[in-house]
Amino acid sequence: MPRKIPEPLFPAPLAYENPEFLNSADGRMLRIMAEYQEPMARFRRERIQDTVVFFGSARFRALDVASHELELLDNTGSATPAPPEEQPASREEMARGEASVQQLRLAEAAVEMAAYYEDARRLAGMVSRWAMGLPGRRHRYVVTSGGGPGIMEAANRGAYEVGAKTIGLNIKLPFEQMPNPYISPELNFEFHYFFMRKYWFAYLAKALVVFPGGFGTLDEMFELLTLAQTRKLAKKITVVIYGSGYWNSVVNLDMLAEKGAIAMKDRELFQFADTPEEAFRLLRAGLAEDAQDSAYEREQHWVGRGVPEEPAPSAQELLGPDIAKTR
Repeated sequence: MPRKIPEPLFPAPLAYENPEFLNSADGRMLRIMAEYQEPMARFRRERIQDTVVFFGSARFRALDVASHELELLDNTGSATPAPPEEQPASREEMARGEASVQQLRLAEAAVEMAAYYEDARRLAGMVSRWAMGLPGRRHRYVVTSGGGPGIMEAANRGAYEVGAKTIGLNIKLPFEQMPNPYISPELNFEFHYFFMRKYWFAYLAKALVVFPGGFGTLDEMFELLTLAQTRKLAKKITVVIYGSGYWNSVVNLDMLAEKGAIAMKDRELFQFADTPEEAFRLLRAGLAEDAQDSAYEREQHWVGRGVPEEPAPSAQELLGPDIAKTR
């Protein structure tokens, strides 16, 4: 018996426009490659040469002009406040004598963290202002953060306030998270894969500033220190750990060397600082040799000239070949 003539088919979706495939396990390699190639293309287009990365807590809001209350966030990167019983004591509660010991301790810690916010903001501004004065055809030592609130916001804010470009490498999380508003829009990134985000932290960084933080900050700090310790980075990276009182009470780094868990010389991989001025001095000293005019820039008579305002040409535009576009 003859088969029925089938209904006409609609065109199949193009493979790169097929969300079912792209979001499947089979499309994972393409997603990973995209989180490498798309940021690379944007960094080249925006003429980014290297970065100074700021790590630190995302859980604390700043004590700002518009707000007189410090508030703990529910989770790292979350926009939702923590439960009332975990919040610092308010001024009214302290005045009425209604605050618990735990709430008083949290209030004291919140004030301390607000001070770190302002220090990160000042330091990022100092670094950015200095970097903007360096010669070259690309932006140097661009302040970079994880893109969220807290210390990350402070770093982006400090760079923004002096008119510098600033990068936010955000991560997609199960709970709500928005990039802070101080990131340069053209350098606002969102990653699905933590390891690709970490790659971009490490790949461009010439210096790292570690402010007080929690699990994420510890993870990122020790990962970069391990890369430097094992010489997997083909460059020197200056690491400044900010807030010696906080860090010495959280982790005993000297004990690692005293017990032989790390070599004594590994203690030289990082330095402590307790003021923005001290941290800036250490960063400038660590970056001094790298910040010198490159031979290429001298040959191209670029010394004394600023970064071009127009976007950099793509590799295709710069190197060719002149491949015809397709429709």
